[in-house]
Amino acid sequence: MKLGYGFLFILFSLWFFPSISGAVSTEQESDIERMALYKKTEAVTGISWTFFAAIDQYERQIHEGKPENRVTAFRPDPLFWEGINAEPGFFPKGWGDNGDGNNEIDQTNDEDILWSLGKYLQSYGTTDDDIRIALWNYYKRDLTVQTIMNTEKVFDKFQTVMLTDRDFPLPIEANFSYNNTWGDARGFGGRRMHEGTDIFADYGVPVKSTTYGVIEMKGWNKFGGWRVGIRDIYNIYHYYAHLSGFSEDIKVGDVVQPGDVVGSVGSSGYGPPGTSGKFPPHLHYGMYQDNGNREWSFDPYPYLKRWENEAENK
Repeated sequence: MKLGYGFLFILFSLWFFPSISGAVSTEQESDIERMALYKKTEAVTGISWTFFAAIDQYERQIHEGKPENRVTAFRPDPLFWEGINAEPGFFPKGWGDNGDGNNEIDQTNDEDILWSLGKYLQSYGTTDDDIRIALWNYYKRDLTVQTIMNTEKVFDKFQTVMLTDRDFPLPIEANFSYNNTWGDARGFGGRRMHEGTDIFADYGVPVKSTTYGVIEMKGWNKFGGWRVGIRDIYNIYHYYAHLSGFSEDIKVGDVVQPGDVVGSVGSSGYGPPGTSGKFPPHLHYGMYQDNGNREWSFDPYPYLKRWENEAENK
């Protein structure tokens, strides 16, 4: 079963990870078209293009491929688009509207969809808090809202959606070793599955972000010890555990990029805060995919091997 899930996820990832699939040129062309649409919508709504990009990016991850003959992936809920023609009269009439000037309201037209989404966001206001409320009322899910807001922060910092670089989590010149340990049995805290890859290295070796994202979690838990969690722009949570400490200048909410140091290798965990030394020093690196309904662990080993090879060839 483990091999089946891993194989399926690798196939699944060929569309979601352009840097892994090798289809960079096609993705770049699509990204340029998307950016043009986002910025056009910003011009007519007054809402930063980064919010439209972040919502669209989220939708690109929760659906299997973007709609045919479309550049963007946002698929309006029918009730959002058409409303409810029923009593009492406070039911909305729907937000679907014409955005490209042809006087036709088309749910398969990118400009109509983004303009309608912009009108909806405008109805709540234009501050970050206003948009957060609008997103919650549409998706009704806290993690979804947080993921979109995090992605917006990344796009705002780097001013592009073309963010495909990756990095290996340890310096390539460090002395480290790892095997595919995802799915192995673990006993501390009850029998459970190992949800990651253990990369063994010396105490104090720097631990780096592998991706663009936002630090969503920093602190202690009894399994992972001192750990950092980073949510990236592909709805993936990256989990760095058993650290000996954190970089002094990182905090929850910070935007990071590949290569940013977030901590150092240690052997913390398996007990109350401060517990250390119950196992050899190593980095536990985990990856968790969110599809808009649930979040699950998947095998990071193939990605680590690819990022290691890429780092060696830089």
